[in-house]
Amino acid sequence: MDGILIVLKPIGMTSFDVVSYVRRKLRLKKVGHTGTLDLGATGVLVLCLEKATRIAEFLLEQDKEYRFEMTFGKATTTGDVYGEVTFQSEKVDVSESQLREVLGRFVGEIVQIPPMVSAVHVQGRRLYELARKGIEATPPPRKVTVHRLDLLRFYPEDPPRALLQIACSKGTYVRRLCLDIGEALGCGAYASFMLRTRVGRFTLDQALTLEEVDELAGRGELQDHLLSMDEALLDLPAIQVSAAQRALLVHGQPIPLWKVRWEGVDEERAIFRLRDEKGLLALARVKQGYLQPIKVLRSL
Repeated sequence: MDGILIVLKPIGMTSFDVVSYVRRKLRLKKVGHTGTLDLGATGVLVLCLEKATRIAEFLLEQDKEYRFEMTFGKATTTGDVYGEVTFQSEKVDVSESQLREVLGRFVGEIVQIPPMVSAVHVQGRRLYELARKGIEATPPPRKVTVHRLDLLRFYPEDPPRALLQIACSKGTYVRRLCLDIGEALGCGAYASFMLRTRVGRFTLDQALTLEEVDELAGRGELQDHLLSMDEALLDLPAIQVSAAQRALLVHGQPIPLWKVRWEGVDEERAIFRLRDEKGLLALARVKQGYLQPIKVLRSL
């Protein structure tokens, strides 16, 4: 059961709830996820099982995509349907053309202030923990990148709604984006539905419902739906190593770059998969002309 499991998180469960559920159902010791999905959101949640929890940190930086619905006319403390109303417009007068013009301002690198119910740490505590205790805190603004923000459909009813698709960097808050767009339009807005359709290279069509996880596990077929650590990290360039080099690497010893077949990528921040005839062996970085293992994933 060492591998990556893609699940469809239901609305109303926290990401931690899903982790606990899978750990208990599959009787595993270690299960972790690679990025929180809001309580009120559904969609792709990437779970690392058993030994695969060791690569979770390398999957955290992946871009994400969401399909979401915005409802105009009011704003809430959380930016979604679960918060208290902080602003309500007496008359909502928003057109599709106005929305399209405003959306252009939120593409590229933007600055966001995380919502008070987010998992960002402030004063050593997570914001949602402080919010539950009624403690006010101001999280520092953060830069995020919106690669694409598409208006899929506009519903000019009362109240007006819009369906959008976003591709964005890690750390982007869709709920905050809805609040900011509503403020820019002067009428208020909140996220009335959120679906995460992609995390990195993991997509919605790969995701299993929790019911499917139960059924497959009961039939002993769940392993067939797990991705290996090597498959999960396919976006990282690979370097093939010999048996002699493997003996050094599993003990944390670096090897000179000139001794390996190498594509010429020499950025010291880049992470490489080190593979041998058995598959994935370790992850490494380039350091002063050497390939330095930073995570050994297998023994000899």
